[in-house]
Amino acid sequence: MRTGKLSKHVALALVMSVALGLTGAAKAEAQETRIAAVNSDRILRESAAAKAAQTKLEREFSKRDKALQDMAAGLKTLSDAMDKNGAGMAPADRAAKQRELSQADQDFQRKQREFREDLNQRRNEELAAVLDKANKVIKQIAEAQHYDLIVQEAVYVSPRIDITDQVLKALAANQASLSANPASSSN
Repeated sequence: MRTGKLSKHVALALVMSVALGLTGAAKAEAQETRIAAVNSDRILRESAAAKAAQTKLEREFSKRDKALQDMAAGLKTLSDAMDKNGAGMAPADRAAKQRELSQADQDFQRKQREFREDLNQRRNEELAAVLDKANKVIKQIAEAQHYDLIVQEAVYVSPRIDITDQVLKALAANQASLSANPASSSN
């Protein structure tokens, strides 16, 4: 019975080959199709270019982040003073302090929102640049190693066809050469 099932599978495969018009040469050509996959998330987390972009963003936004932290501490001090001394204040003074606290809080919220929006915009710009560099490296690898298809987003990728490590190494080599020759880093 087992050989009967096997024969049915072999027969089905032959029928499919004939139905698809795959001759011996076409079958060999179809088997030579080279496919690979790259994990973009790993590129954005682990690549030297992504780490350099993260460091650049931290440097660029550190002063504003510190100013926001200081502003938050000042708000907390005002709020604590209001809680501690508010009961003993004249109603007009208490209302003025509450308005001052409310205005400071609104200002803080606005600055914090602007900070997040600016940071997200810059992060997206930097990540797009990293992905652009990665895509150039992936294309170079595809051409050099004769890949027919390289996918970046997939539900499942066999480790056998995953070339993410190779892309990370090539990106690191490119980053090192850009660091060694800053004049060529105008990309």
